[in-house]
Amino acid sequence: MSAEPESLDPYALRTVLVRPAGGWNALDVVESTGSTNADLLAAAAKGAEDRSVLIAEEQTQGRGRLDRTWTSATRTGLTLSVLWRPEGVAAERLGWLPMLGGVALADAIRELAPDMALGLKWPNDMLAGPARGKVAGILAEMTPVAGGGPGVVLGIGLNVSSAPTGLPWGATSLAAQGLTAGRAEIVTTLLRHLYEREAAWRDAGGDADRSGLRSDYRAWCASLGSEVRVERPGGETLVGMAEDVDPQGRLLVLPAVGERQAVVAGDVIHLRPADHPDR
Repeated sequence: MSAEPESLDPYALRTVLVRPAGGWNALDVVESTGSTNADLLAAAAKGAEDRSVLIAEEQTQGRGRLDRTWTSATRTGLTLSVLWRPEGVAAERLGWLPMLGGVALADAIRELAPDMALGLKWPNDMLAGPARGKVAGILAEMTPVAGGGPGVVLGIGLNVSSAPTGLPWGATSLAAQGLTAGRAEIVTTLLRHLYEREAAWRDAGGDADRSGLRSDYRAWCASLGSEVRVERPGGETLVGMAEDVDPQGRLLVLPAVGERQAVVAGDVIHLRPADHPDR
């Protein structure tokens, strides 16, 4: 990749991704913002369309899971959020959307780089390379939207060509793992997979089994078969073997002593990675 990647062209992206050519209803690119999620949450409250996309060339105040910060230097990554208004899907099934985003992202990168080692850390981080460095994070936030019904804003932060010195410990970039595709090709491929995956899930009423989402997530999930430490909200810690993801999207962990536990939320640390190869 060049040292100074070109700006994303919103008109070119709309041509292939927004109706009638694609499935998205709206797409905007801004030069800089504090948080694409915050911006789209505000837009949802004012009536933004279902299947809207907001991309920022630079993000200065992004938030990850557990209120961690996620910043992106100008044009070295992809920072985007999408708004969904999945009418007809029960609220208890919306928790699958961060994992849906992870599967769509993994499928997109695998299409562009068939030989890259990839995996998902429950619930929604993407890992890449032999050392399984974090290359992307995903955050979903629910919000009421104008006109009634639930809305979900899903944010994705992806390290494309960030220099190693500009990344947190344990993180990597797609360029560092050998990906040569440009940002426009990456975001186009990602949004195509994201639209197709969410549309199939929505058509199935949010049923992760009927839509195939659960089986595909389990195939990508590097946490399964790994010994993990789960740091739960409130300070409780659970150590054990990550065995499965249940139909509700919860991580099932078997501790050394005691019964299997279903984890709804928490920060997962892989203590001993699984032996199975990357998908």
